[in-house]
This record gives sequence, structure tokens and C-alpha cells, in this order.
Amino acid sequence: MKKWPVAVMSLLGCVLGLMASAEVAFAAPLRLAEIQTKDRQTHQYTCATGKVLRVTYWNASNGQSFALVPVKGQPMLFVNTLAASGVRYQAGSYVWWTKGPRADLYDTTAGENAPPIIPDCVTPVR
Repeated sequence: MKKWPVAVMSLLGCVLGLMASAEVAFAAPLRLAEIQTKDRQTHQYTCATGKVLRVTYWNASNGQSFALVPVKGQPMLFVNTLAASGVRYQAGSYVWWTKGPRADLYDTTAGENAPPIIPDCVTPVR
């Protein structure tokens, strides 16, 4: 068996470690092959607080819909849930509730009657 110098083995270990780190950092995007989407739309909302939110919606052929909403600077994937009016999306403790061109973002941990954490968001009617 051929013996490799310690320096070569150390360099090889570093290269393999960097490759493993790069693979994690550049992982493939999330794909859900089991769910077929019919369409995708992106809307820009201007909220009463002055905040601007860019939200992307997907409608699936099975009747579900999803919204990618930025919360505290991080994108979160919301799933539609039952609503008396409008469309209500939920991700963890957050609720993104749309009614026509208007929307509000709620944090359900603040209580049942708490006001939205980002109120009165409006997107131009298309």
C-alpha cells in the first residue's frame, strides 16, 4: 500500500470538507413533485406601516394554494386554510389574510383579538 505524506492527506481532508460545506450551502431548491401547480403570481403590497411586501402565490391543481410571505426579513411558506371571507394562509403562528387587493399579517401568539402586526397592505388591482 502506498503511503501518502501527511501534508497531502491534510490538504485532501480540507478539500473534501470544503466540498461538503459547498454542497450544503448550495442545496437544490425545495420541490414537491407530488403537488402540481396550475399557476404562480407575484404581487407587491404597500402596507400602512410603509413596509413593502413582495408575496408570491401558487395555486395547485388539487385545490390547495400557497403564499411565500416575508416575515421579519425571512421568507415563509404559508398554506391556505378555511376562512369565512377572503383567503387565509397560515405558517406556524403567522396568518396572512387576503380579501381582494387587501391583506394583513397576524401573529396568533399575540391573542385572538390582537391587531395585525402588519396592517392594511394593498396591492394594485390587476
